[in-house]
Amino acid sequence: MQRLTTLLFDVDGTLAETEETHREAFNRAFARAGLDWNWSAEDYGQLLAVTGGKERIRHYLDTQRPDFSIPGNAQEYIAGLHAAKTEIYTQMVAAGEVGLRPGVRRLLAEARQAGLRLGIATTTTPANVTALLQHSLAADAEDWFEVIAAGGVVPEKKPAPDIYHYAMREMGVTPQECLAFEDSENGLRSALEAGVQTLVTVSQYTQGQSFAGAALVLDQLGEPEAPFHVLAGSANGHRYVNVEQLRQLHAEGEPQAAP
Repeated sequence: MQRLTTLLFDVDGTLAETEETHREAFNRAFARAGLDWNWSAEDYGQLLAVTGGKERIRHYLDTQRPDFSIPGNAQEYIAGLHAAKTEIYTQMVAAGEVGLRPGVRRLLAEARQAGLRLGIATTTTPANVTALLQHSLAADAEDWFEVIAAGGVVPEKKPAPDIYHYAMREMGVTPQECLAFEDSENGLRSALEAGVQTLVTVSQYTQGQSFAGAALVLDQLGEPEAPFHVLAGSANGHRYVNVEQLRQLHAEGEPQAAP
């Protein structure tokens, strides 16, 4: 097993509990467009099984609004709705409506100090990533990450492994020297298919999902004064995720095959 050199992070639900903000942004975009669509928390929880915002709108139209007559070109119409949603979402983030999850800021700082390389592997829109990093982490936070693999830079979104393959290729690293951080079953499957050992911190919308194959499943990364709760796997006596624990976890073995 190669030594741990690189941490790869998902964004939505992993770095921050963003999904409720995304849901509200979708609903505001629909209202702006004169649509009576309103995605409830239950609706959105089901739609999250579909990765990607434009793909989510398309799925909603196909399954819930089959009689809706799309004005003009369908692809352009959906892209327009999604662009409006992205604009609204980034404004909400800039206004301070989204904070980082417990332990995220601390762990990123510790990892940088320890010389670990950082990358992002997400299927969310690049503008969403930029807004979150700049307004919730630090003005120069984009520079903390060697690669920000986001949006449509790959043919297939999670649970396909494409985004992880892309991030590792751009960084020049192998799966055996990486550890991924995810919050969802689709994200976990993506990382495992790419051969990357994965730590899961469940989020608001993913608590009931299956995380078979994860190296460790926690409720959060934790802080010294607010420890995490272990949901599956062994924390090796640690109470909050730190670089020492990650090195121990990584040394325990190869990632399991994706379920």
